[in-house]
Amino acid sequence: MWDYTDQVMEHFQNPQNQGSITEQEQGTKVVTGEVGSIACGDALRLHLKIDEDTQTITDAKFQTFGCASAIASSSALTQLLKGKKVDDAMQLTNRQIADYLGGLPEEKMHCSVMGQEALEAAIYSYKGIPLETHEEDEGGLICSCFGVSDSRIKRIIRENDLVTAEEVTNYVKAGGGCGSCLADIDDIIAEIEQERANGVVVAPTSQVVTPETTPVNTVKPLTNLQKITKIQQVLEEQIKPVLAEDGGDVELFDVEGDIVKVILKGSCNGCASSTETLKFAIEATLKEAVLPTLVVQSVQI
Repeated sequence: MWDYTDQVMEHFQNPQNQGSITEQEQGTKVVTGEVGSIACGDALRLHLKIDEDTQTITDAKFQTFGCASAIASSSALTQLLKGKKVDDAMQLTNRQIADYLGGLPEEKMHCSVMGQEALEAAIYSYKGIPLETHEEDEGGLICSCFGVSDSRIKRIIRENDLVTAEEVTNYVKAGGGCGSCLADIDDIIAEIEQERANGVVVAPTSQVVTPETTPVNTVKPLTNLQKITKIQQVLEEQIKPVLAEDGGDVELFDVEGDIVKVILKGSCNGCASSTETLKFAIEATLKEAVLPTLVVQSVQI
């Protein structure tokens, strides 16, 4: 039997906030994030009610199919989310979910990861960001049994300081099926271990940061969701007001890695100087405020 903490057993036997959210009052928005599948053994559907004026999560509920750890992690997640600002909730990690429960057995850490990913999916939905822009979909498929990409594996290894393929399986299930991907997982671990040995920090720029140039308080790299959120914020607060003065507008269409796709509207659409607007008014601002590696492209729909 698994060695569960008292907190895990309490949330398993008396789960908080089970169910769905059906009522959506004026000024609020209800969104859902869903991850996993019954075929793979675990599935979680997270429901959030968000006050659109204050950007605060006023209610959170869950529906889950899985083991005691999955139920307890989902219950803990909803408790952690209530009353949080959306941007603050976005910073929640799977480790914090596990810590809230007094820890989880290593073999069950994937349940806390599932909670974090359901939260990201819900916030993506709230912000109107297509789920396919998630960073995990940018990499190649490593584990076909559980549909896990190399980007997802790298992210989990870095965020949780994993060093063995067994740990990766515990966190994201990759390698827990037919086992044919274990060699690939070992290669990914070796790659990241080499980064660590060389003192390389994965930073939110294209530059390699070495020990000689790394500041004491190195900022963690932006997740794709954080990057998109910041892009949207800069568009709304810095770029749109400037374009509006000349009757123009811009809308974020998609983000693929460092490629930012936008739709030019109003006087900006079809304008002879639209290229200059794109590069100097939009791209330059985003490079300075978000990431210097961003490239902005205009799309027509």
